[in-house]
Amino acid sequence: MTKVVIIGGGPGGYEAALVAAQLGAEVTIVDRDGIGGACVLTDCVPSKTLIATSVRSTYVKEAAKLGIDVAEADGRPGVSVDLKTVNARVKRLAQAQSDDTAARVVKEGVEVIPGEARLVDPKIVAVGDRRIHADIVLVATGAHPRELPSARPDGERILTWRHLYELESLPEKLIVVGSGVTGAEFANAYQGLGSEVTLVSSRERVMPTQDADAAEVLEGVFGRLGMTVLGKTRAESVTNTGGGVVVTLSDGRTVEGSHCLMTVGMIPNTANIGLEEIGVRLDDGGFVQVDRVSRTSTPGVYAAGDCTGVNMLASVAAMQGRIAMWHALGEAVSPLKLSTVAATVFTHPELASVGATEGDVRSGRIDARVVNLPLDTNPRAKMTNSKDGFVKLICRQHTGIVMGGVIVGPRASELILAVSVAVQQRLTVDDLAHTFAVYPSLSGSVTEAARSLMQASPE
Repeated sequence: MTKVVIIGGGPGGYEAALVAAQLGAEVTIVDRDGIGGACVLTDCVPSKTLIATSVRSTYVKEAAKLGIDVAEADGRPGVSVDLKTVNARVKRLAQAQSDDTAARVVKEGVEVIPGEARLVDPKIVAVGDRRIHADIVLVATGAHPRELPSARPDGERILTWRHLYELESLPEKLIVVGSGVTGAEFANAYQGLGSEVTLVSSRERVMPTQDADAAEVLEGVFGRLGMTVLGKTRAESVTNTGGGVVVTLSDGRTVEGSHCLMTVGMIPNTANIGLEEIGVRLDDGGFVQVDRVSRTSTPGVYAAGDCTGVNMLASVAAMQGRIAMWHALGEAVSPLKLSTVAATVFTHPELASVGATEGDVRSGRIDARVVNLPLDTNPRAKMTNSKDGFVKLICRQHTGIVMGGVIVGPRASELILAVSVAVQQRLTVDDLAHTFAVYPSLSGSVTEAARSLMQASPE
């Protein structure tokens, strides 16, 4: 029986364990944080639970526009948030998800060993005094929030997102440093909960890696709802004053708030676990270098998830882990294809995307056609007073094969699946256009966008 040892119990680790067990391997997970990893316990699951509360709060505030009377205070909808209760629910749900995942893993016959693991040999994993022999090792150790020397998080006023769920009251004036996906999500979430939010962005626009049209829509929403966005400037330092924080910016300005949330990137958990000693190649940032079937530079050692720096999403980590086990255990496998990965920014409205971008088209990297259909023309969007957003589709110039898409709107994370399937299965816009969509529905905009890209057949 092939022995597989997996270091780390996050999505990359536990999904790999399930595949390996299914294929008949003897599987051990060494985990220090709890099954589900940071994704379930401190990052993805808690943040999206918090965001769900924020979105519901926003719906209540906007209910009057749909003819629903709500109690008002000072001319505003009377919505208050008990953050202690919210955070208790967040932590309870995260732990329940971890427990459910652990129970499934154990049911499949996987041994779970709590503790810190270290590779002493490509086929030996040490946990304390114990030595575990392995035929295959998968490293899935994740990553942790990057810290600035001049803005060390203290868990009280200067925070990473992993500190947020210990707060017992809503930050009155929250300064969010970093306008990438994480920063934008939390800035929008706390704005919806009732905090006064300032977002510090080093770039010209928020979420610079996302579709430019989508980022513009969301930044407009942020501003309209009262968020202050400070662009083209960096936080040089953050000081805890006792009763609040002072953020000093690179342009000389200072911003005062009650709390500061630092969202300035991730550092891989690859130090001091023996990787370099056994020949595993790391890049300058400490991320494990892997190929498209998750192999490292050391035979028999694979890696998956955030520790590889490959598109740091839970879905990608899980797929890397599965691919690693399929490959290592001799199953037919397709290499990881990042052009088919769907991703979502869980703001309100949501931003979801997959495949080729409009930037690819404009630069000439692909020969394609693009359509951008505003969401406010959709009848279901009108019914729910959802005015911000669009559906964008990209297809090959001559064949009409769907290459990518972007959706901004309510539940974009769900709506993107149709475009994802089209990209993965190489469907054409004609295929999408001839597919029935419910009327009225937001998904109807996907088929409508496809119809607008159809071309008449040559005579």
